[in-house]
Amino acid sequence: MLWIRRIATVLTIIGGLNWGLVGAFEWNLVDELFGEGSALSRTVYVLVGISAVIAIWNLFVVDERERA
Repeated sequence: MLWIRRIATVLTIIGGLNWGLVGAFEWNLVDELFGEGSALSRTVYVLVGISAVIAIWNLFVVDERERA
């Protein structure tokens, strides 16, 4: 389960950095790399969205290690 959290964290960071670039420079790195509106671009956005849900889940679910 740790590897899922790590991947989700990396994808969430990528999504946050991309939004930072959009806000600061009106430049979308994901669209630049994979093509605006392409299937690959949309896949990246879906994966980032799923990662955000996992991040929210991790905020509210306490690990067994943290309870001890």
